[in-house]
Amino acid sequence: MEPLNPLWPLAGGLLIGLSSGLYLLLAGRIAGISELAAGAAGLARSGFRPEAALFVLAMVAGAGLAAFFLRRPDVLIPVSTGPLVLAGLLVGYGSRLGSGCTSGHGICGIGRLSPRSIIATITFMAVAMVTVFLIRHL
Repeated sequence: MEPLNPLWPLAGGLLIGLSSGLYLLLAGRIAGISELAAGAAGLARSGFRPEAALFVLAMVAGAGLAAFFLRRPDVLIPVSTGPLVLAGLLVGYGSRLGSGCTSGHGICGIGRLSPRSIIATITFMAVAMVTVFLIRHL
């Protein structure tokens, strides 16, 4: 497998920042993916939100375009479907419980210097590090 050109992650980061900033300026909302997905599915408190559906559609289309024009990554998932579904449900529950996900808190919240988002992001990262350590070493 060939190494990834460092310009691609830089371009991706710039696009994430640009899209998050534009969403805040144009829609007046934080670009948290869990809330956007809920709004696109009609599960948010405000019901279905067309701009959320458009944002989610653009994310999926962007990933599809990147996979088409760039090399496809070699993905190996060494667990069965059951644990993956459970992990997804736990992440979704935690996102709702924490009033946001890593994109809302980590990208938008830290960018706005929100103390709540800074604490939430530190908590997300610490739990992720402990989880990886436990899975890999115990």
